[in-house]
Amino acid sequence: MSDRFFDNWATQLRKGMLEFCILRAIRGTSLYGYEIVRILRDIEGLVISEGTIYPILSRLKKEGFVQTTIKESSEGPPRKYYEMTDKGEKILGDMDSYWQTINKGCNKLI
Repeated sequence: MSDRFFDNWATQLRKGMLEFCILRAIRGTSLYGYEIVRILRDIEGLVISEGTIYPILSRLKKEGFVQTTIKESSEGPPRKYYEMTDKGEKILGDMDSYWQTINKGCNKLI
């Protein structure tokens, strides 16, 4: 029973962090989807797949936090690159502040 509880808790925590981590990954650069996946896979404990990331990228674009451009690739078909908008910078700043507040509070409990 406790394993299932922990697994559910960890899944919800990861889901809550994905938008934040995606925006942090593309801040100041332009990346295509699979590059983002590779970057996020390097974060221990953050289990991510392409099937997870593309709906989030679509939602971030719909909200106006990222924009896309199509660029030719020498390694295959054209790729869709994602980069942060001014609105995305603003929301990431808000997320950073909130994360710092939560992290500081949680660290007091440890």
